[in-house]
Amino acid sequence: MGARVTVAEREDLAGWLSPAQLAIFDRMHVADRRHGLSVVAALRADGSTDLELLVAGLLHDCGKGPRVRLVHRVAWSLGQHYGEWIWRASSRMPTFRYGFDRLRHHADRSAEMAADAGCSAHTVELIRMQENPVDEAGRLLYAADEAN
Repeated sequence: MGARVTVAEREDLAGWLSPAQLAIFDRMHVADRRHGLSVVAALRADGSTDLELLVAGLLHDCGKGPRVRLVHRVAWSLGQHYGEWIWRASSRMPTFRYGFDRLRHHADRSAEMAADAGCSAHTVELIRMQENPVDEAGRLLYAADEAN
């Protein structure tokens, strides 16, 4: 069964996201929406109540865009694990250069989108630095992201 977001989960978000933030969530690929919800659930399970951190957890992958598919994600992960030669070989296939560019730069794009949607400076920084956290909230986000 593929990733999905229930109506109840989507309705719950309207209670704590701004309309602009909710619009970003709605434009995300369903796999990224599901992942964001899982990250938020993990953060909450660990006792996090910081709204800035929870919004970052939900939207941290929004910059990947809807055209990054499972095949791009798998090849990207393989390249991270086994070496960049996988990216070089895969990038010869149609759409892979685009997909890899989106994956490579998604943290900055996600942060820009979050800023445009009125997220706090701290939320934007958490998203931008998701791979290299600089504070405890960033470390929590990184751990929840890696676990989900």
